[in-house]
Amino acid sequence: MHDDFEDRKLRVSAWLRELRDDIVESFETLERRHETGPLAELSAGRFEVSETRRAAAGGVDAGGGLMSVMRGGRVFEKVGVNVSTVYGELGQKAQAAMAARGVPGMQRDPRFWASGISLVAHMQNPHVPAVHMNTRMFWTPAAWWFGGGSDLNPCIEFADDTAEFHAVLAAACTAHDPDYYPRFKAWADEYFFVSHRGRARGVGGIFFDDLNTGDWEADFAFTKAVGRAFLPAFVPLVDRRRTLPWGEPERETQLVHRGLYAEYNLVYDRGTRFGLETGHDANAVLMSLPPLAKWV
Repeated sequence: MHDDFEDRKLRVSAWLRELRDDIVESFETLERRHETGPLAELSAGRFEVSETRRAAAGGVDAGGGLMSVMRGGRVFEKVGVNVSTVYGELGQKAQAAMAARGVPGMQRDPRFWASGISLVAHMQNPHVPAVHMNTRMFWTPAAWWFGGGSDLNPCIEFADDTAEFHAVLAAACTAHDPDYYPRFKAWADEYFFVSHRGRARGVGGIFFDDLNTGDWEADFAFTKAVGRAFLPAFVPLVDRRRTLPWGEPERETQLVHRGLYAEYNLVYDRGTRFGLETGHDANAVLMSLPPLAKWV
């Protein structure tokens, strides 16, 4: 199984880097677009890019990635687009977590390989929804799977934005399996529920994990479709809402909602826990946190 997957791993990591580049280019274009007229006046909105490394004992190469963050823009208050490919041996805590999820053979052979993209955008205008997207592949000598999804997190909800976002995701899912959208929407509704607050983090989207139908090519194709659907699902909403007027009441609502988002990511998010427990760059792992938040 190990030899068969070497080429597949390269394909996955190359695809994730390509998706990252497309999203970064699209977001920088949004940031440079003039807000009030057809002339594309340029601003200084650019991503700051830095390399990240996974810490491993004894200086052993354990992989890493790119952290790309843009702060203080006219459209994006903070947005991060991270890609990483990490590998090595899982520690005892991570092994136990994987075994609890039904991953076979962790005690016999704790080697792993994982590659993924993670994106979180916190917007300047409170009328523009925050958003999260990720896709990933995980491999061990005994198992492999894909995971990911995308979900919308408005502090001020517009029903047509929610419907349009879900429609794009539904079309991407249905092209691969008619059961995927209802199944993965329900999973997102459950996964992104903040139980200690008794409410959802946002208006949902799709979420899937441990996807292994036995057909690697089909599962990879679906995971790519989820990644490709992100920009068509999100960018039109940004263009529609980014020039709406707002003031202190809307900002207050935004900051309080960001507190909810921060609570979820620190308490419940699988990716946050996995990244910190396996020694990945803490700044990259916690990139998802908003630049400002408020609790009442």
